[in-house]
Amino acid sequence: MSIRTLQPERLWKEFYEICQIPHPSKKEEKMIAYLQEFGKRHNLETRTDAAGNVLICKPATPGYENRKKVILQSHMDMVCEKNNDTQHNFDTDPIQPYIDGEWVKAKGTTLGADNGIGMATELAILASNDLKHPALECLFTVDEETGLTGAFAIDPQLLKGEVLLNLDSEDDGEFFIGCAGGIDTTVTFDYKEEAMPEGLFYFTITVNGLQGGHSGGDIHSNRGNANKILNRFMWQIAKATDLKVASITGGNLRNAIAREASAVCAVPADFKHELTVRANTFAAEIEAEFAISDAGVKVAIDSCERPATMIDADTTHRLIYSLYACPHGVLRMSDDMPGLVETSTNLAAVKMIENNQILITTSQRSSTESSKKDAAYMVESVFVLAGAKATHGDGYPGWKPNPKSPIANVVAETYEKLFGKKAKITAIHAGLECGLFLEKYPHLDMVSVGPTMRGVHSPDERLHIGDTEKFWTLITHVLENI
Repeated sequence: MSIRTLQPERLWKEFYEICQIPHPSKKEEKMIAYLQEFGKRHNLETRTDAAGNVLICKPATPGYENRKKVILQSHMDMVCEKNNDTQHNFDTDPIQPYIDGEWVKAKGTTLGADNGIGMATELAILASNDLKHPALECLFTVDEETGLTGAFAIDPQLLKGEVLLNLDSEDDGEFFIGCAGGIDTTVTFDYKEEAMPEGLFYFTITVNGLQGGHSGGDIHSNRGNANKILNRFMWQIAKATDLKVASITGGNLRNAIAREASAVCAVPADFKHELTVRANTFAAEIEAEFAISDAGVKVAIDSCERPATMIDADTTHRLIYSLYACPHGVLRMSDDMPGLVETSTNLAAVKMIENNQILITTSQRSSTESSKKDAAYMVESVFVLAGAKATHGDGYPGWKPNPKSPIANVVAETYEKLFGKKAKITAIHAGLECGLFLEKYPHLDMVSVGPTMRGVHSPDERLHIGDTEKFWTLITHVLENI
């Protein structure tokens, strides 16, 4: 059964088409061309700015000309994550969506509902002839996931609307009027490449089976971080014997919790039995720790051939100890909004790169600017003490909540009338482009809405079918009643 048979058909048809077009972050050229052609095909004013953001405008339906112009906004890039056993090239291959009970998923990869379903909503509205709405500006931004590049570079003269509906949220009945700001901290270790001695026991440590997820929206869920788990075992072995490390890799994107990590190592041959015992004990401990929050976690060692080279002993020691000390997870909960994470940090990725360097990527978030910087400096301090170099990105601002937002109240009231239950107006511990829009357009009245999604930024990403239909009904009614 194809997702194109789901209701509302016009929405799912557009989402299916989006799945067929490769659109990784920073590689949105094909999607930009598709949007430009879409606007031309429907005889709609279409503009593309220097950054690649696309704006498609649609006139008000008769009788709605005097209502406030509305901006519908979503980002066109997607997080590209796949399982290790999945053969998929995100630059060329289409996403393969399928129906699994109440959910739509993708075969072995991220689905791209973040933010493809927002894009599909805009396109379906633009293509419709039977909906009532004020004048619309449908904005599609580039590179939200890896730097908010499109929102940073948007022309302050591009948008004329007074109200903005950001279509990039993930919970039915929860509408966001604020978000966290963020900053990335990257770390590099220089190491010496040395010959791996003969006569040792060589093995691979693998951590997998974790859920991963969004480093903002899922950071409070106590899910395992593959980098932390892998390094924890390596630290224990390094304390017990002479551990040599040939290679290490874990995680991928700065805004995803690391799901998989591995290292190729060696220990003295007479430690082989002890290593096996310790690995079995450690695996059992980790499975018990995450039995509820991340039950699929697996830790395993397997013998391997002798690698030709290894990381020098001094760097190995400093790397293992600093990764153990590096904070990961929630640092502080909000005092203003109970249950909301205020500040967090994500140990996202550990990679060996060219020129004998190890690159560590982390991401800090906070709804408080000073706390965001404090978290970044905390991470920097850990690694500088270990002799590494740390640098910070430019970061992006948070979006200060406006509890009196007129559009948020309209959305909440419409939701209650349609579905008979109260909506929740809150803030989100994730980065939304709204904070950057507010810097360029301080007059905007904004709210972020979306259907229920789970597992975003991981191959377990899934979109709830029933809540997607509710989302469509809500947005079309809000446009009619705004």
